[in-house]
Amino acid sequence: MTAQWLTPHVDDLGPPDADEFAPHLSDGNGHDRPGEQAKPGKPRFELVPFNELRPGTEPDYLVAGLIPRVGIVVIWGPPKCGKSFWTFDLTTHVALGWPYRGRRVEAGTVVYCAFEGAAGFKKRAEAFRRHHELEAEPAFYLLAARADLAKDHAALIADIRAQLGDTCPTAIVLDTLNRSLNGSESKDEDMAKYIRGADAIREAFDCAVLIVHHCGVNDTRPRGHTSLTGAVDAQLAVARDSANNIVVSVEWLKDGAEGEQVVSRLEPVRVGADEAGHPLTSCVVIEGEPSAVREIKTAVKLSRSAKALRDAIVEALDAHGADTVIRGNTVRAVALGNVRDEFAKRYVTAETDKTKVANAKSKAFRRSLDRLPAGFGLGAHDGAELVWRA
Repeated sequence: MTAQWLTPHVDDLGPPDADEFAPHLSDGNGHDRPGEQAKPGKPRFELVPFNELRPGTEPDYLVAGLIPRVGIVVIWGPPKCGKSFWTFDLTTHVALGWPYRGRRVEAGTVVYCAFEGAAGFKKRAEAFRRHHELEAEPAFYLLAARADLAKDHAALIADIRAQLGDTCPTAIVLDTLNRSLNGSESKDEDMAKYIRGADAIREAFDCAVLIVHHCGVNDTRPRGHTSLTGAVDAQLAVARDSANNIVVSVEWLKDGAEGEQVVSRLEPVRVGADEAGHPLTSCVVIEGEPSAVREIKTAVKLSRSAKALRDAIVEALDAHGADTVIRGNTVRAVALGNVRDEFAKRYVTAETDKTKVANAKSKAFRRSLDRLPAGFGLGAHDGAELVWRA
C-alpha cells in the first residue's frame, strides 16, 4: 500500500466565534458537528432518567485492555525507547482488523499524524508489508506536516472529513505532542489549549486520540504540566528492559485494569536499496519474551500530599529550573518557593475558609518535605533554599 499524505491548512483560524460554544448536534452517524444550533425547545443540558441508563452494545475498547474505543490516550517514554514503532505497529493492526497479541481489536480507519520523523514511515510501512507478506490494504493514512494543534485542530478535522468522506477514523495518532504544540509543555494554559484541541478531534469523530509523548527530567512521568495526565482516559508507559525489549505498561485505564504489560522487540528488515545500491533497512515490532516483564519495576504508591509534592517538584524543575553546581556536581535545581507555589495548585483540602485553606496547604507542604520523594535533594545553597534532581 502506498502511504497517503494529508496536508492540513495552517492559516490562522482566528479567535473562536459564538457558534463554537453552541450545543452540538449529531450528524446522523453518532458524531457531533460543532457550530450547529440545537432544535428549538430542546434543552441544551438534558436530564436522562435513571431507568434509561442502560449499557449500549458498542465495545468499550479499540484494543482490548489497552486502548479505549473513545478517549484520549498518552503513550509516553524516553527517547529511542520504541514508542513510535510500537504505536505504528498497534494502529496498523487496528487498520487491518487483526487481533493484537491475543487481544480483540475493533477494526477501523487510522490517521497517523507524523509531526516528526515522517520520512521513516515509508520504510516502516514497507518493513511491515514484507514481514507480514501483506496482501490486504490497511485502512491507514499518514499525515506528514507540522501543525499547531491548538490553532489548527478545526482545519485538521475539516481536511480529514473532506478526504475520507463518510468514513470516520477510529484512531488518530498525534506523534509527538512537542511537535504539535506551539508553546510550553510546562504552562497550564498552553497545555489546556492543546488538550481542548485533542478533545475536539475526539468529539468530532467519536474516536480514540493517541498522543505520543516524551518524559521530562523525571523519567517516572510524562513531560510537562500534569493537567495532561489528569485529562486522559488511558496512560501507557514505554521503556526498554535489560534485554533491549520494548515494554509497554498500562499505568492508567479508565474503567479498566491497570498493570497490564506488552513485551515486544524490534527486528531489522531490509526494505530495498538506494541509488548507490546501499541497502535500506527498517524494523518491525514482534512479540518479546514474557520473562522480561518481571524486570520492569512497578510504581510505588504515594500518599496524596507526597504525590502532589513530587509533581510540584517536577513541574517547577521543568518551568523554572537551571543547571547548578551543588557539592561538586552539576544538577538541575529550582527555588523552594517555586515548588511551594506548584504544590499549592495541586494539593486539595476540605477547608473552605481562605485562611484555613492556606494554613492546611502550608502544613501539608512542610510535612511532605520531611519525606522528600526519592531522587530529589533539598538544602541551602548560596543563601537560598533549593530543590534539585539527585
